[in-house]
Amino acid sequence: MKKYFAEMVGTMVLVLMGCGSAVIAGGAAGAVGTGVGTLGVALAFGLSVIVMVYTIGSISGCHINPAITLGIYLTGRMNGKDAAMYMIFQVIGALLGSTVLYFIATGMGIPGNIAGANSYAESTSEVSAFLAEAFFTFIFVLVVLGSTSSKAPSGFAGLAIGLALVLIHIVCIPITGTSVNPARSIAPALFSQGAALSQLWLFIVAPFVGAACSALVWKYFEDEESVN
Repeated sequence: MKKYFAEMVGTMVLVLMGCGSAVIAGGAAGAVGTGVGTLGVALAFGLSVIVMVYTIGSISGCHINPAITLGIYLTGRMNGKDAAMYMIFQVIGALLGSTVLYFIATGMGIPGNIAGANSYAESTSEVSAFLAEAFFTFIFVLVVLGSTSSKAPSGFAGLAIGLALVLIHIVCIPITGTSVNPARSIAPALFSQGAALSQLWLFIVAPFVGAACSALVWKYFEDEESVN
């Protein structure tokens, strides 16, 4: 139970700090592009992952993302029961983070998307949004699988994972606001409703597709290593 609780806390911190940077510090009305800007929001998400890896990594592995959990499950590093429980507690943690952020932003009188929900603009096609979320999740989960493998340099996984998330956000924020994490999208969408809720399926399915592809590629890498 301790590892499930750790995943809940870690995901809560990720959503509160990451989405909070966009909603509260992103600009006067919570718009990315002013205030701390796109780079600031990207750093907030990446730094949240880094600090939580070194906080709860020894307890749960610090997935704090159902897509990562799926990738790790598909590569045989965890069983189905733990994978399901991780995902449930990650969503609970995201809901807690979104709830806190919602009440803070409401009390500040911030209008608009006060939960930091994901959505893609009318100028962005559904196909482009899906491809972005799938491919960037593929890259992110592949970095996680590689940096946490038994042959990777020890002690640096948190930095590699966090910096990968920063890079992904820099490119993907203008496209979808960047999810690559179903839990991070589910919770804010429940508060924001509207487009965020109607488009939510994409921010769940696409990251899972990307994670599954990462697991296949990483298993291929491992099989090739064992042959050589």
